[in-house]
Amino acid sequence: MTTRILIVRTSSLGDLVHMLPAISDVAAHVAGAEIDWIAEESFAEIPSWHPAVHEVIPVAHRRWRKHWWSAQTRRERAALRETLAGRRYDIILDMQALLKSVWLVRQARGRRHGLDWKSAREPLASLFYDVRHRVEFWQPAIIRQRTLAAAAFGYAFEGAPDFGLQAITDGVEVQPVALIMPSASRDDKLWPAPAWQQVFDNLQARGLGLRLLAGNDAEQDRARALIEGRDNAQVLPRMGLRQVADELAQARIMVGLDSGLTHLSAGLGRPTIGIYKASTPVRTPLQGPAYTASLGERGQAPDAGQVLAAIGEALDAARSPVPAVGAA
Repeated sequence: MTTRILIVRTSSLGDLVHMLPAISDVAAHVAGAEIDWIAEESFAEIPSWHPAVHEVIPVAHRRWRKHWWSAQTRRERAALRETLAGRRYDIILDMQALLKSVWLVRQARGRRHGLDWKSAREPLASLFYDVRHRVEFWQPAIIRQRTLAAAAFGYAFEGAPDFGLQAITDGVEVQPVALIMPSASRDDKLWPAPAWQQVFDNLQARGLGLRLLAGNDAEQDRARALIEGRDNAQVLPRMGLRQVADELAQARIMVGLDSGLTHLSAGLGRPTIGIYKASTPVRTPLQGPAYTASLGERGQAPDAGQVLAAIGEALDAARSPVPAVGAA
């Protein structure tokens, strides 16, 4: 018998990565699970990579809110309402517990589950669920999501998180490169250039080429300035999410600021070191099947020595032999 499930978790990139182990749990414990997932259009590829996800339903909150009453936005919102109204789900699970996610939950037909008043980031959201679940707030996001899913479907999860990304990682050969993410959405997350230079010196002394990820023009300029004059170092062009995932899957190691791509690297099973400066790793530590280190704290960035020590530990842990990513 099929159990039709709708997951609501629209953004952001890192949050969707943190959701993937909960999807693996549901697929393993709920017989006949057919999982649809509502996600922001710019991140909709992430859920599509998981083999247990039947359909991704894209939304465009980030684009719609700029032109909420435009003809195009009204048409797209009407199409979404029609899509959701035409389906009946056994369980609708809001994994976000925000008023913007409740707006989507209320358009879907089925029994609605979500966090209770004390657990939700926006407590008012809890008033719109048929079933409410208590989940401790101050714990790692992956555990929090796995706990909520287990409560909604009535099972106990165990074991390390499975991100379900084997379709990207299976059979990939690791290359002698280090992926670097030196950019962030906010300036207060940035790490000093001299510290990056020490990291680059260390990685290149180990025989690794440098491949820097960057998005907009300002990030591209900053990344190029960081590697100016270095051999075997380049700033990668702007790419789609799948292309970035492929680059990460091949990397020997990834070092980056706290960002969605850094969390994706960890989920892909690459040795990953995250640098936290404007956020706390208490709720969003890096987690994955390979070595991870979440260094720093809100208001207190790690120094270069801490990052260099973690690089040594990561490379030593995976030195001999280096398996194909995703290999058993």
